Amino acid sequence: MTSAQGSSPPRSVGAVVAPIAVIGPTGTGKSELALDLAQRYDGEIVNIDAMQQYRGMDVGTAKVPRDMRRGILHHQLDVLDVTETATVARYQGAARTDVEAILAAGRRPIIVGGSMLYIQSLLDDWTFPATDPEVRARLEGELAADGVESLHRRLAVVDPAAASSILASDGRRVVRALEVVEITGKPFAASAPPIGRAPRWSTTIIALDRDTDALDDRLRRRTDAMFADGLVEEVRALVDRGLREGTTAPRAIGYAQVLDALDGRHDLDTAQELTFTGTRRYVRRQRSWFRRDPRIHWFDAGAPSLLDAVSALVGTASSPDAPPAADRQGR
Repeated sequence: MTSAQGSSPPRSVGAVVAPIAVIGPTGTGKSELALDLAQRYDGEIVNIDAMQQYRGMDVGTAKVPRDMRRGILHHQLDVLDVTETATVARYQGAARTDVEAILAAGRRPIIVGGSMLYIQSLLDDWTFPATDPEVRARLEGELAADGVESLHRRLAVVDPAAASSILASDGRRVVRALEVVEITGKPFAASAPPIGRAPRWSTTIIALDRDTDALDDRLRRRTDAMFADGLVEEVRALVDRGLREGTTAPRAIGYAQVLDALDGRHDLDTAQELTFTGTRRYVRRQRSWFRRDPRIHWFDAGAPSLLDAVSALVGTASSPDAPPAADRQGR
């Protein structure tokens, strides 16, 4: 990781304005750093966490409360109802519009979150394969009839790489991968751009991480706090707003486990433990995904003078000679 040493003054007037992306595993402290950067660089925040797009999913997603956002504009928060499906394609179009509007206003987009596909879709030249309603309907019928495990086994035969990266319980993504393979005749991953190109808008990509034991401790304490601060009550309220009818929202870590407890599949203590272990498992996947990208600058989130160290990097990356590499509280 880059050592968080030294300091740098804010970007000088006239320097090239480019976004800063603050990514990395869950629980590392990305939101706090993003707020600090937005204050230092006259920025607006663009959320890149899939589940924070949902209205009412606040406690379980660790969404920064409105009164703690320091008056900084946030985009792509609270833009979906829990009955709506969160898709990478929808996010890509909406978030690119937000980033370009912020840049046009002469301000700095601060992109923050840890949803892997969302990050790549926003920062890379990713064109999504078309869908075929008939193929999709047939596969969804097979999913309902045969179950997700059966389709996942089929995916492992036709596209082993996709099967290894998609959870066997994620029916929506399994169906989409099989659809893409059938339509294009190519592996699902072929629709993604290769890592290594300059990120869109010459974005400086910052990733935070922490020692594994330290992060596990933070995740344990964060999970305990979520349940103490009303996650169960939040889920009950969202059930009344159609959470169970949603496609993506009810599968979010924490929400799925509480729903199972409310349905009697296990008790709330078990739901809390499963939320912790599910989050920890997700962190391992995030680390593996992000470590493949050589454009990312890694920082130890627990190191002193983190903001100054990141600012020193941003000052270099945003210098005039550097090569290209909602409303107003909801603008």
